[in-house]
Amino acid sequence: MNNFDFQKKNYELRNTILDIFESGNRGHVPSAFSLLEILSTLYYRSANLDKDKILLSKGHGCLALYAILGDLNYFPREEFKKFCKPDGILGGHPTRFKVPGVEISAGSLGHGPSIATGMALNLKKDDGKVYCIIGDGECNEGSVWEAALSANKNKLNNLTLLIDYNKQQSYGNTEDIMPLEPFSNKWLAFGFEVFECDMINNIDKLTDILTQSQVKPRIIICHTVKGFGSSILEQDLSWHHKNSVTSEEISLLKKSLRVIK
Repeated sequence: MNNFDFQKKNYELRNTILDIFESGNRGHVPSAFSLLEILSTLYYRSANLDKDKILLSKGHGCLALYAILGDLNYFPREEFKKFCKPDGILGGHPTRFKVPGVEISAGSLGHGPSIATGMALNLKKDDGKVYCIIGDGECNEGSVWEAALSANKNKLNNLTLLIDYNKQQSYGNTEDIMPLEPFSNKWLAFGFEVFECDMINNIDKLTDILTQSQVKPRIIICHTVKGFGSSILEQDLSWHHKNSVTSEEISLLKKSLRVIK
């Protein structure tokens, strides 16, 4: 998929996210927007979907995952209209075994890296890779760092953690709630290969990083913006989770979208 198609695809996916959001009348749209390019790079550009595993530990960003899985025909797109409905499979957080393509049930933050570590250890024999997307606020959880210790001990050169580093949490800035810097140095001390990627100005760099050979567990710190791609949502914490959204608000959100180049 060339750059033009990739940009167009992400624009289409943001529109789909808003459609799902409107159908359920609730959701975490800014979190989905900030991690969308991370997920789309994996699903459309980098991962081998036949043998690799993609885990969304940051479960409240699931609208992005649903939009991609529906686009790739993991389930009928009619399910979008049943988001958060009793007769649908798509909940406010993703559920394994209920939603085709979802690798882990997520919602309680911090569990994904540990599950990803176990999966990577098992898949080494089959040359499979594991990618796990986590949030920066999620790194407040001690289980994230326990998993990092285990990944290093087991020399998991098939494990990649990707951090959606949008520098905001539900009620404030990450720097104010629980500072992470010097972030890259922390991961280096835990024995990881460390990369940083500017997802605002150089989205293609993530693809370049993911194609590099790997000798140790890898962390990619993706510098993002919460609500990225919408002039209304970007860095506005009042939109972290919304319900009772109006059709007028959805229309304004769609008009606020832009193609990310």
